[in-house]
Amino acid sequence: MATPASIEDDRQSDSRVFVIDGDMSVRESLEPLIRAAGSKPESFASAEDFLSHSRGAVPCCVILDLILPGLSGLQLQTQLAERQDMPLIFMASHTDVPATVQAMKAGAIEFFTKPVDGVALLQAMRTAIDCSRAALRHDMEMRTLASCYSSLTPRERQVMALVVSGLVNKQIGGELGISETTVKAHRGHVMRKMEAVSLPHLVTMAAQLRLRDERRLIRAQGSRRYVAIV
Repeated sequence: MATPASIEDDRQSDSRVFVIDGDMSVRESLEPLIRAAGSKPESFASAEDFLSHSRGAVPCCVILDLILPGLSGLQLQTQLAERQDMPLIFMASHTDVPATVQAMKAGAIEFFTKPVDGVALLQAMRTAIDCSRAALRHDMEMRTLASCYSSLTPRERQVMALVVSGLVNKQIGGELGISETTVKAHRGHVMRKMEAVSLPHLVTMAAQLRLRDERRLIRAQGSRRYVAIV
């Protein structure tokens, strides 16, 4: 029977831990710990080496020194600010309160002073990889959602905007100048293409897509129509 430790290792087995440190002995000393945690270590001597490396979309985290040859650890953090799937764990040779505060405010998982306690680092790695896994899952969900939304016709997007704003079919038909039967057809297409299982589900999707609920009322050929602003 699998033990809790083996289950943890299986869950982390697809993850990567990138170590960036100018000191080869530090990089090499961390590799056994990373492997013991069930992750694959990849080491780099500088931020530039790391940035030039091709990285796939896998759960991961970065352990980096504050002081690096070339770009510093904080400068690299700035460049990776948009990568929610790549949490950072800092190390420093001495206590640096301003740098620690800056790194943590920018989203670092932890900031350690060398020599780093192995147990504490292991826990930080697990936390970081869990965050990375969640970020990758959210990114995939949003990509799928955006793809579904892009499959809607302009009219279906109008109907969706009015549906999630709380209008019923008859009201939607009046605003768009189409029959209630046509509204029902468009609404069905919207639900199918968005893979929504219910109206509340569709409303949640609209919120995730950040569709604004404001609509500009325009007049065209003597009839009123709502145009959704997205």
